[in-house]
Amino acid sequence: MKRLTLALAAAAVALAACTAPAARGTDAEPAAEGLATATFAGGCFWCMEPPFDKLEGVHATISGYTGGRSVDPTYEQVSAGNTGHTEAVQVLYDPRVVSYSELLDVFWRNIDPEAENRQFCDRGSQYRSGIFYHDDEQRRAAEASRDALAATGRLTRIATEITPFAAFYKAEEYHQDYYEKNPVRYKLYRTGCGRDRRLAELWGD
Repeated sequence: MKRLTLALAAAAVALAACTAPAARGTDAEPAAEGLATATFAGGCFWCMEPPFDKLEGVHATISGYTGGRSVDPTYEQVSAGNTGHTEAVQVLYDPRVVSYSELLDVFWRNIDPEAENRQFCDRGSQYRSGIFYHDDEQRRAAEASRDALAATGRLTRIATEITPFAAFYKAEEYHQDYYEKNPVRYKLYRTGCGRDRRLAELWGD
């Protein structure tokens, strides 16, 4: 188990980064011609961008907020837990190169599906996991992937929601590609939050 001091230090640097002044984001842009959009929530959006960015066929990942009531919320509003939104990423991808089912595989193996209204050290519905499908094809694929995962018996339960996509609000610019802009702070946060330790418990190395 990681030392408490490391977790506290990670939380402190993360809080410092998240309260820095920044310009507001806007709604995510529609996918360019030939590209498709997928929307996933897996806790801290800083940590959900890297696994998708590594995939051939993924053109962009965008951190933001979805699944709630408020229009164009700020990070402070979402993190307070009163908007109904959860931190999420939109993935713009070329379906001729990478399939939605492949994106689902990456999604499941980068979250804790057993956790309800939290992910790793982050607590509250604003960190709940979810798949927000854009059409019936995505819905069927998401439900099939969930059912296949449940059938393995690996998990005690699956708390991840599968719901229709409604709106997505791009997060403030300093959140975008945070792992590249602030690699030291990102690694401190990720380690202190115990994300990789829990993922190894769930999925192995």
